Amino acid sequence: MITISLNAGDVGRIRFALSPVWEAVTSVRALSNNTARSVHGPWLQKVRPIIEGPDLTLLRALIPPVGYIPDFMTPAPPRRSTSLESGLDAIAATPHHLVVDEIGRLHVDNPHPLLPDLIARPAKALELITSSLETYWRRAIEPDWRRMRSLLQEDLAFRLDELASGGLERLFRSLHPSVSFTGDRIEIDRPFCCHGEPMTGQGVLLVPCVFNWPAALAVTAAPHVPTITYPPRGLGRLWEDRQETADSPLADLVGRTRAAIVSHLDLPMSTTHLAHQLGVSAPTLSVHLSILRNAGVVDSRRDGRTVLYYRTSLGSQLLTAATPLASTA
Repeated sequence: MITISLNAGDVGRIRFALSPVWEAVTSVRALSNNTARSVHGPWLQKVRPIIEGPDLTLLRALIPPVGYIPDFMTPAPPRRSTSLESGLDAIAATPHHLVVDEIGRLHVDNPHPLLPDLIARPAKALELITSSLETYWRRAIEPDWRRMRSLLQEDLAFRLDELASGGLERLFRSLHPSVSFTGDRIEIDRPFCCHGEPMTGQGVLLVPCVFNWPAALAVTAAPHVPTITYPPRGLGRLWEDRQETADSPLADLVGRTRAAIVSHLDLPMSTTHLAHQLGVSAPTLSVHLSILRNAGVVDSRRDGRTVLYYRTSLGSQLLTAATPLASTA
């Protein structure tokens, strides 16, 4: 059992963030576990043939299929940036004694011939790790990042609604089956514990992570910010093929472009992202979105400076109803 004790200041500093670095690190574990029949099966089949090489070999040495991962490889995202670059910068800035300590701890638990040289040369280790993570990200994660990010943002919107309507008790009740909240502590039911105790006063960071499925993971050792990462809601939709709507009754009713919009909005998207997916201009798309929103088929919400559009329950019902009708036509 992993326990994160909370004082009054910690409770007020519980926050959410997205982390491209967390996605990269946990996706390496998904590859190593060879879970081809898992929820990530389509992604695994797509990327496995194109990512083998020295970068992945190094990352696999640092990220074993089970057990401890050096905590400095999953830094807390800064409040104002969730980019890959900011995460890599945070890794690169890791104090060398922490690199030696954490990779040394990993080598005790999971010996690997590459690790002693990393321990002996921590500055070089950081350079190799950040370079390997960036190369791996560009090949394996970036092509699908927009869709993944949409799913993560949808989860964050739900969690914030839970927090607003029911407080921390309601938030943690639905976060993950292994995570519980008792007022002055958070407990994560895990078969092994993290190394070290968290520093109080830093709050707790909650990070939805696509490739963390099906577990919840925690970083607790000082000086790192206590972090819990968990699978987002709706993960089963991430790699599904979109429903073809070109010749459906829905397309006959609202037109092919609007039917395609409804189909693509299984996850929230900006007009720029959606226009790119559909190959239409942003002004044309805005007209269609306005008509669909007025009809209650899609809706929108603001995420910072971006407006995200999503399919409503009515839109989902219309899309689902089109399938059997099309098959009997």
